[in-house]
Formats: sequence, structure tokens, C-alpha cells
Amino acid sequence: MITNLPPIADRAAYQAEVDRLRIREKAHTHEGDAIAAARRRLPMVEVDPGITLTGPAGPVTLLDAFEGRCQLIAYYFMWHPGHPASGQCEGCTFYTTQVGELSYLQSRDATFAVFAQGPYEESARYHEFMGWQMPWYSVQAPAVDQLLADRQAGMMYLICYVRDRDRVYETYWTTIRGVEAMDNSYALLDLTVFGRQEPWEDSPEGWPRGWWAEGGGSNLRSNGRPIAHWSRLEAGRSDDLSG
Repeated sequence: MITNLPPIADRAAYQAEVDRLRIREKAHTHEGDAIAAARRRLPMVEVDPGITLTGPAGPVTLLDAFEGRCQLIAYYFMWHPGHPASGQCEGCTFYTTQVGELSYLQSRDATFAVFAQGPYEESARYHEFMGWQMPWYSVQAPAVDQLLADRQAGMMYLICYVRDRDRVYETYWTTIRGVEAMDNSYALLDLTVFGRQEPWEDSPEGWPRGWWAEGGGSNLRSNGRPIAHWSRLEAGRSDDLSG
């Protein structure tokens, strides 16, 4: 329930506050540009291009996943084997659902793909249940251990690669809130007066904070399952992933 709202001001006073905030926003944008410039100058590490993934036509290589483009952006989707759709990762579902139109990435010679850390047939049925269109692969041990090196399998990762003919290199990786680069919903909510409505945010007293990040990430679940599932169920899709 909303118990508080910002103070009311006339247009001039409101604009003066927006102008003051805009100075900080521009500094934040410029710092982001500087960080991106530093990211482009990171060294890179070579990766075996022959690491085997599983796609709709069977085994493929990491190099194949580039689809002939120069760059590959891979999202490593956490997976819970044997669970129905309702038991799959709400965070990975949230972020993957945000990625729809791929033509802008492809125009920059970049392929986006999801690397599900579970069996292909099972995870591909989730891909179908959600109605996603991006390339989808399964990457399990030992391939996932090779690709993640010393990083922990079973977590969400966003990893960028570049290829030089038949050689592949990892250029950047991030996890946890770093994968918000895939998201637009939270970015838009951050512009609103009530924000994400989560308890960790610095909001005034009385602001709604009903989306708790407890109990396995309920901030991205509604009535026991990832929020985006409900429209799929209403469309008549089955969340049984067992085949």
C-alpha cells in the first residue's frame, strides 16, 4: 500500500531539482563510457574453439556458436535438472526474457546465444515453453568446466568472446548484477518514483517495498513461479519439461 509520495512543487522548483540531478546523471554516464573504454582494452585469454556444445542438430563447437560472426555474447543459464518450468531459475528467466530483438547486435557482427547448464532436450523444451528465439545450446561437464575455468559452474554468467579466424578468445565476463546489462525492466523501474520496490533500495519511508528477495528470489516470482510464466500458461503451454 502506498503511504507516502514525494513533496509537491511548482514546475520551476521541480525543474531545478531535475537539473541538479542531471549533472550527476551525466557524470554517471561519462564514467560508464570510461569503464567501457577500459573494458575494450582488457587483455584476452585463448579458449579452445573445439569445446563441444549441444544444439538442435546435435554436437557443435564453440566456434560454430559464433554463426560466422566475429563476436559471441554467451549467457550461461543456471539449470535444475528434472524440475518442471516452475522450478527453473527465476533470475535467468528474467534476464533472458529481456533479450528479444537480436538484429542490432548482429549488425555489429555479434551473436547472442544462451548456454544452458543442463541437458539439451530438457532445457530446449523450456526455451520452447518461453517462446524465446535466440540460439540455445546445452553446455555441461566437462565443457562447462573448460569454459568457466576456475569459476563456479551452476551460476549465471555473461561472457564475451571474439574470434580471429579459427581461434577464439574470451575478452570479458561478469555475473550477479553485472548481467543486468541484458535487462531493460529494472532500468526503466529505476527511473520511476517507486523504483524496483525491493527492500535493499534507499527509498523514503512509506515507499512500497513488497518485492522481497527472500525465499529463493521471490522478487522475480509471483504465486510460486517466475513472473513471465503466467502469460505462457494462459496461452496453453505445458511446463512439463520431461518430454
